[in-house]
Amino acid sequence: MAIVTLSRGTYSGARTVAEELAKRLGYPCVGQEAIFAAARAFGVPEAELSATLIKPPRILQLTPGKRIAILNVIRAALLKLSCNGNLVYHGFAGHLLLGEVQHVLRVRVIASLEYRIAAARQRHGGTREEALARIRRRDRQSLHWARYLYGIDLLNPEHYDLMLNLERLSIDEAVQTLAGMTELQSFTPSAASRQAFEDLLLGSLVWAELYLAPETKAADVRAEARQGRVVITGSAGSEQRVRSIREIARRVSGVREVVCEVGVGSHWYW
Repeated sequence: MAIVTLSRGTYSGARTVAEELAKRLGYPCVGQEAIFAAARAFGVPEAELSATLIKPPRILQLTPGKRIAILNVIRAALLKLSCNGNLVYHGFAGHLLLGEVQHVLRVRVIASLEYRIAAARQRHGGTREEALARIRRRDRQSLHWARYLYGIDLLNPEHYDLMLNLERLSIDEAVQTLAGMTELQSFTPSAASRQAFEDLLLGSLVWAELYLAPETKAADVRAEARQGRVVITGSAGSEQRVRSIREIARRVSGVREVVCEVGVGSHWYW
């Protein structure tokens, strides 16, 4: 069965679709709130999570290297919330976080502006103008986030396997459509895609540990895993930090071998 990610404009109805689909498939349903809670458990401050996912700050407030490291912690949190690789995610660009896993069904949920305004007013009250301003503000934030970190336009249909218009489809019809698609061969996990999921999880966990450990937090590194073999690249400020990188990586459950290609030096990117 596939991992399903539902990207959406604000108040397009994707959350309801995700919750109903998860019930039907018996999968965990994960949204932004659950990811925030899981990432906080890693030790990332709420302000940094918000700055990474919701309110992109100026470059001098949170540099690209640090943003990418925090994004990796968020990915590690998302992967840990899955159950045997099964997951329904709704939120900002989940398919981008899981880009290396092939059995991800990438869905964009859309609805007319009037549909979204009505949904926003039902949830928050207020005037039509207030609802419209809320929708436009959040849409700008998510579009900016995707462009800043990935250089893509979230509205480009090339990034999705399916677009669902909830003004034309009922929630039940949307769920029925997605449940059927998860059974297609194209989205059935293969041995290779399951391994890719495990590799992405392990690499993300190692990277997260390196970012969160005080002795290696300032190092500008990346971690990639292949069947328990973890390759770490980047730069660190001293030989002692390089040694700490090796030691911390080896302690992560599932790591069989650590290849540390980290050099000594500094990088403006961090």
